[in-house]
Amino acid sequence: MKRNNYFVEGLQGAGKSTFVRQLSDKLSDYKVFREGDYSPIELAWCAYVTEDEYDNVLSSYPSLEIEIKAKTVAEGNHRIICYTQILTDVPDFHRNLEKFEIYNGNLDKESFENVIFERFRKWNGEGQIFECSIFQNIIENQLLYLMMADDEILDFYRRLKKVLGDKPYKIIYLDVDDIPGGIDVIRKERSDDKGNELWFPLMIRYLEESPYGKEHGLTGLEGLLMHLERRKALEHRIVDEIFKENTLVIKSKNYILDDTIARL
Repeated sequence: MKRNNYFVEGLQGAGKSTFVRQLSDKLSDYKVFREGDYSPIELAWCAYVTEDEYDNVLSSYPSLEIEIKAKTVAEGNHRIICYTQILTDVPDFHRNLEKFEIYNGNLDKESFENVIFERFRKWNGEGQIFECSIFQNIIENQLLYLMMADDEILDFYRRLKKVLGDKPYKIIYLDVDDIPGGIDVIRKERSDDKGNELWFPLMIRYLEESPYGKEHGLTGLEGLLMHLERRKALEHRIVDEIFKENTLVIKSKNYILDDTIARL
C-alpha cells in the first residue's frame, strides 16, 4: 500500500511553511516540495518553456548557461527552469523568465488547465509533502488573472478530483480566523534586517496590476483583505463540496502537531 502524500494549503500568513517544516521533521523519510523547487506537480516560480524557448534563454544569457542548465529539468517536449533559485545581478533575468510561468495570465484558461491536469495525471508519487501546490497558486491565477467565476473554479476542481482518482493524498488546510493578523505577521517576517518590507509591496502590486484588481479597484491592504476573504470562502466551498473526505482542516497556528499527524 502506497504511503499518503500531503498537500499543505491555506491563505498567505497561515503558517504553511512552518507546518511543512514541522511535518517533514516528523516524517523524515518523506520528500518535501516547496515553492520554487522542481516539483512533479507545481510550477510556481518556475519557467515552463519549449525546447526552442529554452535554447533562446541559453543564448540570451551565456554567462548564466551553467547555472541555468543546473536548475533545469526536462519533461517531454518542455523544460522547467527553477529560475528563482539562480542568484544573479544580470539585469532583468528574473523578470524575463517570469514571462514563461504558467501563472499571471500568461496562458489562456484552456492551456492553463491542460498543463495542470496533465501533470497531476502523470504524477504517481508516494510519501511526498507539497507546499501550496493544489489551491493557492492555481486559485490566485484563476481569480485575479483569468477572472473565473466561483462556479467555474469549482467545476475545475471537480474535474481535478477525477484526475486524481485513487491516488493516495490528503489535503491539510490551515484555516485562518484572523486574516488581518496573519498578514501583519507575514509582513514582519518577510522584511529585511532594517525593517524594510519585502513581501508586502510585491503582493500588493500583484493584486493591483491583475485584471480583477483593476476592474474592482482593489488597492492596498484593504483590497488584499477583500480578495483573501473571497478566496477563503471559495476554498472552504471546494473542501466542503469536493474534497471533504480527503481534507483535514486545522486551525492555523493553533494545533498540536502530534495530534494532527495522528488524524492523518
